[in-house]
Amino acid sequence: MTTSTITLTKTTAEDLHAFFTFQLDKEAIYLAAFTPKDPTDRAVYIEKYTKHLADPTNHTRTIRVNDVIVGSIAKFMMEGDAELTYWIDKPYWGQGIATAALNEFLTIEPSRPLYGRVAFDNYGSQHVLEKCGFVKIGTDKGFANARQAEIEEFIYKRSA
Repeated sequence: MTTSTITLTKTTAEDLHAFFTFQLDKEAIYLAAFTPKDPTDRAVYIEKYTKHLADPTNHTRTIRVNDVIVGSIAKFMMEGDAELTYWIDKPYWGQGIATAALNEFLTIEPSRPLYGRVAFDNYGSQHVLEKCGFVKIGTDKGFANARQAEIEEFIYKRSA
């Protein structure tokens, strides 16, 4: 699936090594907020996401620009709801890649409603969800490992 130079490909175990590196960026992990307790533990990260790749209820794609891995996007199930997650490597922020990738992902992922959660101060991600037809439906609080504090998160939903 291609939108301009942005391509979504089936994620492989090899892709996880790039994803691990992306999430080591301090600013990125702060904005993501809800992250592993120790984001520097490669073995734990690879083991966890390898299991996710094998889970038939998950739908994970690698985001590429000109065949370079720049991020990931996935649908996973949480408490019976289809949830969305995505990550763009920091050098590619602000270029419309997340919006284009999410719009493309929505054409290949049939689950509806689809939910997205984002830290209250992650304005970039909120904007991406809103541009892709998600509507803010509520808030929640949770412990954010990246901030070592309980923070508010916004809950978004897309029904169609």
